[in-house]
This record gives sequence, structure tokens and C-alpha cells, in this order.
Amino acid sequence: MAKCIAYAATQAGIKTLFTSTMDMLNHLIAAEADHSLLKKLHHYQSQDLLVCDEIGYLPLGQQGSNLFFQVISHRHQVKSTIITTNLPFGDWGKIFDSTTVATAIADRLVYNAHVLILEGPSYRKRSKPAE
Repeated sequence: MAKCIAYAATQAGIKTLFTSTMDMLNHLIAAEADHSLLKKLHHYQSQDLLVCDEIGYLPLGQQGSNLFFQVISHRHQVKSTIITTNLPFGDWGKIFDSTTVATAIADRLVYNAHVLILEGPSYRKRSKPAE
């Protein structure tokens, strides 16, 4: 669903970036190491629509949590952000370095937001038809 929204946004001329959360954070960590962090943060903060896919599969640690917070905090009430995850907000303390950071990020994401909760069997886990 997030990919379809992102595609529709690009077709409407909206500056859009679709990335996995870990890929974005790996790029930000590398940029921090080579002293180009501000430029890379601007890249993620300036998109009209940013889609961060698959948050929650791996813990982000302190550095990743802080960088993710910087992106989300800067975008808050200014730009649109879509987050995909298989974890409820109550479990976000396991992803981020602390429940304080998790709460701050969740607060910014849900303010003036539409939260879609999709339930049902996983599409990826479906049985393949017999050949």
C-alpha cells in the first residue's frame, strides 16, 4: 500500500523518496562518519513525501534512534511521512534506544495523521498453489 501511495505521489509531481529504514540510517551513519551528515539529513528532510519501510525488523540502537528522531522531528507538521511496520506502538521501545525516544517519535508521527492498521494473514506467508 505504501508503494502504491508513493507511486501515485510521484505521478502527481510530488517529490517522493521510498527507502527502507535501515538503508536510510546506514546512509546517515556513513554521512556522520565522513562529516556530510547535514547534507544527508537535508536529503531525507526535504522530500515532500518520505516513505520509511520496514521499521522494527532490527533494533536501531542509540545512534540510529537519534538520527531517525532528527529526520522525523524536522519533518513534523511540515512534510508527509509514511512508516511501515509490523509492530504496534507499544513495542516501539524495543526498536528504539529507549521508550522516551520511541514515544517522542510516535507522538510526532501520529499528530494530524491517519494510522492504518491492517490485519489478516501475511501475503508473504501465503501458500503457493500446487504446480
